[in-house]
Amino acid sequence: MTILETPTTNYDTKTLQAMARDHLWMAFARQSVMEDGPGVPIIVRGEGHHIWDSNGKKYFDGLSGLFVVNAGHGRKRLAEAAARQAEELAFFPIWSYAHPKAIELADRLAGYAPGDLNRVFFSSGGGEAVETAFKLAKYYWKLKGQPGKHKVISRSIAYHGTPQGALAITGIPDMKAMFEPVTPGGFRVPNTNYYRADEMGFTGSLEAFGQWAANRIEEMIQFEGPETVAAVFLEPVQNSGGCFPPPPGYFKRVREICDEYDVLLVADEVITGFGRIGNMFASTTYGFEPDMITCAKGLTSGYSPAGATIISDKLYEPFKHGDTTFYHGYTFGGHPVSAAVALENLDIFEEEKLNERVRENSPIFRATLEKLLDLPIVGDVRGDGYFFGIELVKDKATKETFNDDESERLLRGFLSKALYDAGLYCRADDRGDPVVQLAPPLTIGPAEFDEIEGILRNVLTEAWSRI
Repeated sequence: MTILETPTTNYDTKTLQAMARDHLWMAFARQSVMEDGPGVPIIVRGEGHHIWDSNGKKYFDGLSGLFVVNAGHGRKRLAEAAARQAEELAFFPIWSYAHPKAIELADRLAGYAPGDLNRVFFSSGGGEAVETAFKLAKYYWKLKGQPGKHKVISRSIAYHGTPQGALAITGIPDMKAMFEPVTPGGFRVPNTNYYRADEMGFTGSLEAFGQWAANRIEEMIQFEGPETVAAVFLEPVQNSGGCFPPPPGYFKRVREICDEYDVLLVADEVITGFGRIGNMFASTTYGFEPDMITCAKGLTSGYSPAGATIISDKLYEPFKHGDTTFYHGYTFGGHPVSAAVALENLDIFEEEKLNERVRENSPIFRATLEKLLDLPIVGDVRGDGYFFGIELVKDKATKETFNDDESERLLRGFLSKALYDAGLYCRADDRGDPVVQLAPPLTIGPAEFDEIEGILRNVLTEAWSRI
């Protein structure tokens, strides 16, 4: 791949840290890192699957930025595509107007999407795409003469975004408590963490667990009343909690339930879309057809912000004629530069066969990470594609997890910094049980898997010695 030339700019780290401390408010971060500590890591450059900080130190990007840079850093042709489009038409809204790149990208996405998902509504990112799907689901049922269908079902610990509507779908209580009351109507069912299935009251095979977990959705629909439930929102592989893949038969059963009770099924593919699981959409990987797909992140590999909600013909039908209008939209949705970058990014996927690469190498990636199961601190390795989570435990035999204070000391007090210092940027998270998450660029292969495993082994071994 052609990489952008290395910038020659020299960064004054001390000055940058001072400006950050005085003016920058970071997302999902403790500001005390800047106020009371040595400062925040400042990343200045990316190339392939590596990033560099302002001090010149090199790191392996084991999280693709934030599940985003699927095609890798420093792609010159993506920067050039953005520049060409900006020179021709830098901005124009798609509010009652259109431009070529938005049209072409909508056509491209509809071609990738399963079934009859043929309509594309653009946004600036994933949370907005989820917000779009939530609002459209409620409006659709009103247009169909069922105004009572307004509730949405999602899974425990699932993250679906931070706008008020998307936050109602998010299943992480601590993330919502400070903003209550959020948009009403969100209800939670068990997730597909088979490693912790016994804690949910289930014992049995993986296949049976899939049916059990899906049937909890039916149970919730029945409890709330099918006439009140608009949609079910599910990630094909749930991110928050540590990469929960669907058990065999899970989505087949969920689709049956949604069809039986006249409930929409939304696949939140903000992370799993665009090669992360080995196809343009993980819905294809797992063989089901949702009524809507929400996507973002890997759509442009992060070279420009973009999101989309892909909608079935059934949902679009009430809007085809007359004066019915979906009064919803975002200024930068379908932005010409972002659309141009997305099209070029998708060309890279096809030319370099990145989806095929993920499908071929995923079993090797899994097997390499599973070597870590010989460590006493590693309880489970799970995930799919290039998207894996490693759950950390105090006792492998009993699956005893760490309490809140222990998690704080383990993850924030040691692991996050130790992994970074060892040259691996990834995520150490405890929204659920403590996990280390990996989602590297799709361009890497077995040699890089070994590199990641080696860094993790050394750091996790040291972490165990500190417990």
